[in-house]
Amino acid sequence: MTDFRQAPANPRAALRVPAGEDRFGEHRGLGISVIDFKVATGDAHGLFVLENTFHEKGGPPRHLHYEQDEWFYAVEGEFVVEVGTERISLKPGDSLLAPRMVPHVWAFVGGPRGRILIAFSPAGAMEAFFRDVTRANAMPPQDPALWRAHGMELLGPPLSLA
Repeated sequence: MTDFRQAPANPRAALRVPAGEDRFGEHRGLGISVIDFKVATGDAHGLFVLENTFHEKGGPPRHLHYEQDEWFYAVEGEFVVEVGTERISLKPGDSLLAPRMVPHVWAFVGGPRGRILIAFSPAGAMEAFFRDVTRANAMPPQDPALWRAHGMELLGPPLSLA
């Protein structure tokens, strides 16, 4: 088994990342949540997986990915996801696929804490995006050029939680 804090020497070896840990042992914050990388771009062929743990309600702005499908799996708490014109509630154990080129937006809406696994396939520039935006420990800025540089289109504000 590969040490989770090292680059995989053998791409066929198992890679275990302990609960509550980041793939690289780093801390990444988004103000209302923290992100742990679980499967990094270099670990798998075209897959990037993160765990997002929320201590406040909220989520990213409406956007779309040019080349990535985005898969959500609710672990704890309740989330609302809009994909295209459809609004879906996710509770623990529920999953949802947001296909590439389809506008989507999502938010943690209930519970003392929210945890959601998010996978991107193919990974594209998503790992780089989260490395960039978590430096400020705030939700990603609504800067269209930043989103476009990472293969996405910024389309609108976050979900209104009122």
